[in-house]
Amino acid sequence: MPKLKPDTQLARREHILDAAEICFARGGFHRTTMQDICKEAGISPGALYGHFSSKEALIAGIAERDRAKLTGELSDLANAPDLLAALSALGEHYAVEQPRHKRVLFVEIGAESTRNLAVGEIFRSTDKFCFESFAGLFHRAAAEGRIAPRFDIDTIAQVLSVIGDGLFWRRAVDPDFDAKRVMPVITALIGIMVAPVGNVEPAAESGLAPQAPDQPAPSARSQPAAPAPSKDDSTCA
Repeated sequence: MPKLKPDTQLARREHILDAAEICFARGGFHRTTMQDICKEAGISPGALYGHFSSKEALIAGIAERDRAKLTGELSDLANAPDLLAALSALGEHYAVEQPRHKRVLFVEIGAESTRNLAVGEIFRSTDKFCFESFAGLFHRAAAEGRIAPRFDIDTIAQVLSVIGDGLFWRRAVDPDFDAKRVMPVITALIGIMVAPVGNVEPAAESGLAPQAPDQPAPSARSQPAAPAPSKDDSTCA
């Protein structure tokens, strides 16, 4: 059998990973078999095992691909003229634009990481990579004078991870969840934490600044009494 060209091999690997994502999200890690993935990908078992020896290897491949993708995105983010707007666009890409099965897969891998040592190691490694990547981005932006963080940068990166986890989980479990609706609020909260330099105050820009209550007109009873006219002020008849 002729050896496949590198480009063809890479395309097949990507196709297998796409099929594995769909199968794991649909059936769960335990119930999904290698045969299920072969069927979804439309390939023979030999073609699958030529790239991935196990379901754990497939999870590792998915994580590796996601890390490479995020690395490129954060590189673009670091050079964006408006850091907050770029962060918002990236969040919307993951929380709104990507298909829902990717968020279901995130929850499934997270749950499996509590039972499977190999998957747990992959999951925690990816989580650490994401945290360190965003922390590094914010440290660089602060050093360049682009942000003036109101909190410890590592804590901000941790909070960002928590927000992302919550968005992904809600998108996975609630078919009616409207992530696009909450993104402006999340962007404003992140803006408050990182405080971009030279930008409009995030809360005011998003319409989230506290509104002063309407002040009632003072009543006649509360009006100060007019001073009595003095002799100098009075007129002669």
